[in-house]
Formats: sequence, structure tokens, C-alpha cells
Amino acid sequence: MSKRDFYEVLGVNRNASDAELKKAFKRLAMKLHPDRNPDDKGAEEKFKEAKEAYEILDNPQKRAAYDQFGHAGVEQGGGGHPGGSGNFSDVFGDVFGDIFSGGGGGGGGQRARRGADLRYNLELSLEKAVRGTTVKIRIPTSVQCSTCGGSGAKKGSKPQQCTTCGGVGQVRMQQGFFSLQQTCPSCQGNGQVIKDPCNSCHGQGRKQEHKTLSVKVPAGVDNGDRIRLSGEGEAGDRGAPSGDLYVQIGVKEHPLFVRDENNLYCEVPISFVTATLGGSLEVPTLDGRVKLTIPSETQTGKMFKLRGKGVKSVRGGAVGDLLCKVTVETPINLNGKQKDLLRSFDEAMTGGGKKHSPKESSWMDGVKSFIDGIKL
Repeated sequence: MSKRDFYEVLGVNRNASDAELKKAFKRLAMKLHPDRNPDDKGAEEKFKEAKEAYEILDNPQKRAAYDQFGHAGVEQGGGGHPGGSGNFSDVFGDVFGDIFSGGGGGGGGQRARRGADLRYNLELSLEKAVRGTTVKIRIPTSVQCSTCGGSGAKKGSKPQQCTTCGGVGQVRMQQGFFSLQQTCPSCQGNGQVIKDPCNSCHGQGRKQEHKTLSVKVPAGVDNGDRIRLSGEGEAGDRGAPSGDLYVQIGVKEHPLFVRDENNLYCEVPISFVTATLGGSLEVPTLDGRVKLTIPSETQTGKMFKLRGKGVKSVRGGAVGDLLCKVTVETPINLNGKQKDLLRSFDEAMTGGGKKHSPKESSWMDGVKSFIDGIKL
């Protein structure tokens, strides 16, 4: 039975790069490996076919011979047996080494772990968030041991190379077809062991402490914004870089204002006399009080805009506005005389044929039309 073209077996074109060959074989091997397809002879044959194709095309000399002479160029006596470049475990270890060795391809040991990032929730008043401020915070964290400089070894000594893995941090294990690498159990992947640990940190290279930091909060921050303090997180493992500290901003609820992006909103109560006849009143802003003119016949819910009295975002752009929503208050705690005056006022309002309450009149007209429609 004639063999299939090796490029066709791997599903690549004839000018595929080494990386493309490796990727194609990895995909097929993961799909067809006998451990994943027990009792499937068809998958096993395809797996062996893919293995042979990769072994040939991954070797520059054999690939050149195959490209020129086809299968005859790489058969026994014509360029060498397909398996002559080593056993399968070597091939598989090369293809999957980046998975089991953390991408390092072997050698050099495992990288020391960078310290963890930390988060601190900082609550601010609206005024401080808008204007900016500087605050001091105290956080619990792990810091590099000053006694051993983060090495974990007692002063005057130093970590020793691990004899189990030879300082690589990984050990190779043979499991059937697989040649796998895993973290060294003796040094936990560090490549080094500490024979004489530091008395202060007990070989950890870091200690738990509290530290006080000064955080500069820029003007215009809002809920959910984060400030990153580089290197202020937990200390790294045995001298590795520290993580970062993220200060999460939360703005407290304000008694007068509600912020929406760059704009501020507030509710301004007015008497029905001011709403009817007009007038002026002082309203608060973050910069002090300003005068707001209320025109006559103002209805409840009317929105007034005070330009430039809002917030300038930390991300830049124009300053927002202050939007004041007026609500007309109903008078309470009236005495008898005041109630009589209101009744007289109401009688005067209903006479003369003029509509002084347009919304009420239009609503009543709508109600009447609705009821008449039901009767029909």
C-alpha cells in the first residue's frame, strides 16, 4: 500500500515553516494519541503516520531528500530510516516541551515567582474625588526580608543547586510514549535548595508586615477608577520583583449631588408662590453658592442647567454642568386663615373661564373622552 504524502498527512503546504509543522503535528498527536483512543486501531495507525511524517519533515536534510525524491529519498539506504534520528519520546518531548516546562524548552530552572498584586478599597467624599487629594493608607503585605536580602538563606550562606534536577527546576518522567517534564519535588521548581535558612524569614525570603503609603489621588476620579502603585504589592519569591498595588476608588453618597460622568444633578425645592410668580434663590455648587432665577409659571420637574459647574474628568475633556431639577412643594401645617385664603384663591381660579392649570385641564379632558368611549 502506497504511503500518503507527508505534507498531506500533516495538513500543511510544502513551504510550511518549522513552527507550522510543529503546530500541525501537535494538533494531530493530541487528537490521535492511543491513550485518548483506546482500542481504536484506525486512530493508532494515523498517529504513527503523523509521527513518521513529522520526524522526516522536521529534519532539514531528510526534508530536502523527501522534497527531491519523495518517499524513496528517505527509506532505508536512501537517506536513513525514519526513526534513525532518535526515539519517539525525544520527538514528543520536543513538541510538547513548552507545555510541561512552562515554555522554557528546558534549562535554566523555573523563574522565581513575581509577588502577588494587591487591592485596597479607598472611599472618598465627592468633594475630594472632584478636587483631588493625597491620603495615607496602611496595608498588610509581605515584604522582602532585609536580613537575607530575599534569598531565604542565612547570612553568610547562599542557596545550593538542587541535586535532584541539577538546578533546572524540572524533572523528566517517562510514561509510555510520553516523555514529560514536571516540577522538581525537591526544590518546587526553584532549581535551588536552602540548606541553612534565614532565622528572620525561615527560608521564605519575605516577611509579613504593615506599611504606610502616601497615595496621590488626581482630580476628577470616579467610582470604579483604579490607581496603580507599581511595586507596592507583595514581595516576590526569593528576590523576584514585587507585585503592584491597585487602589480602587469608591465615592461616598453625597447629601445634595448625584454625579453622572462629568455632570452633577441636584433637586431644588421651591414654593408654589415662587413657581407661580417667579423669583430667585441661591443654590449650592462645589465652588460655592450661585443665584438661580426661576421664571414665572415654572412647573415641577423643570430642569435648569448651570454650565461649567460640574466635574472635570480625570481623563480630560470639558468641565460638566450642574443640572438643577425644581420640585414645587405643597404647603403643610396651615392654620385656619391660610386655608380660607387658599379656598378663596381656588374659587377665583375656577371663575372667569380661563384655564390656569393646563395639565390638569388636558388630563380631565382625556379622562372624559375615555369614559365617553366606554359608554358607547
